[in-house]
Amino acid sequence: MLTAGESQSLGAPVGAGRVLGLIRDGEAVTRADIARRTGLARSTVAQRVEALMAHRLVYEAGGSASTGGRPPTVLAFNRAAGVVLVAALGATHARLSVTDLSGAPLAERAYDMDIARLPEQILFWVNERFTELLAEAGRAGEDVRGIGVGIPAPVAFSRGEAVAPPMMPGWDGFSIPDWFAKHYDVPVLVDNDVNIMALGEHWTHWRHCEHLLYVKVGTGIGCGIISGNRIHRGAQGAAGDIGHVRLAGHTDVICRCGNMGCLEAVAGGRALAARLAKAGLEATTARDVVRLVREGEPEAAQAVRDAGRAIGEVLAECINFFNPGAVIIGGDLSEVHQQLLAGMREMSFGRSLPMATRDLRLGHSQLGDRAGVVGAAIMVIEHVLDPAVVDRIVQADAGLPRGRQWSAV
Repeated sequence: MLTAGESQSLGAPVGAGRVLGLIRDGEAVTRADIARRTGLARSTVAQRVEALMAHRLVYEAGGSASTGGRPPTVLAFNRAAGVVLVAALGATHARLSVTDLSGAPLAERAYDMDIARLPEQILFWVNERFTELLAEAGRAGEDVRGIGVGIPAPVAFSRGEAVAPPMMPGWDGFSIPDWFAKHYDVPVLVDNDVNIMALGEHWTHWRHCEHLLYVKVGTGIGCGIISGNRIHRGAQGAAGDIGHVRLAGHTDVICRCGNMGCLEAVAGGRALAARLAKAGLEATTARDVVRLVREGEPEAAQAVRDAGRAIGEVLAECINFFNPGAVIIGGDLSEVHQQLLAGMREMSFGRSLPMATRDLRLGHSQLGDRAGVVGAAIMVIEHVLDPAVVDRIVQADAGLPRGRQWSAV
């Protein structure tokens, strides 16, 4: 299971957190089932369940079928016990959502937004939208259990800070959790936008695939890496930054990072829009490129296919090196995936080792532009419901009135 925090080991004491996990996963939904699965005494199981019910994480859903005598009471996870606020921020637009503790959206909106503004300005705007969405969902600030944010930059995950972002002036080293701490006393998790997209897609559609690459092709180009069913971030949070791999034959193309011939500067949505605008077509953003392709503009379709070939050239090396089971394409340009995938398949499969591509699946995102908010919600939910976190909350709140709000962890 993908988690943002560290789960308890199988040999750890069976606390309320692990009992909650059994109930959430449907592995044990009665007190007797829990006792059999964990080896705990029935009195201890009763204590664990009572603690979870006191925090409204579990409720009694009624009786189950019985082979005789009184039917056992079924326990269910209360996904309405709180909400999560999530923001998937991109270069030119954002999607924000309020979800329950299962990740189901209660209120959600997409917005146009320019990320090249100071962090205080962007986060103030995000917080205002959170307040509006909470009101729309009929929930209050005290219902919030965690916040998840995705940004288009490398992230020091443990600190929630952007690291040398090429298109976000003023964000380097800025603590997003510290900013939100002035408004909410809850965990705040921050990750690269492509990582949360990869997590959302993997969790929703590809959990059977242990090794997956999620390639976002929008204004820029990035890659989220799922390795052994977990996000691989690298030593400094920069893993998967394929947009700045240098392409041969493009030494005249300057990238916004300052280098020459970067993949993003050749095949990213902004680069394609500039190329089409130079040819006399009306294009400024990646979405304009998509619109032109859908309108049947042949030059736009050819530009996207050429971009696919350039991406496929870099992707071939990634496939040979990482040997993923699936490569999923997301981002704005994935909306015209037929042209994009045609070019990518041509180059990536043609230049990869046969063994690496023998069972490789190449497809487009099924979540579309919701992948980021889904992944951010899962990232936060798996953290706040991690067994160790739940145990700390239950122990810290022992003896307090039933229904007390969770403490920040």
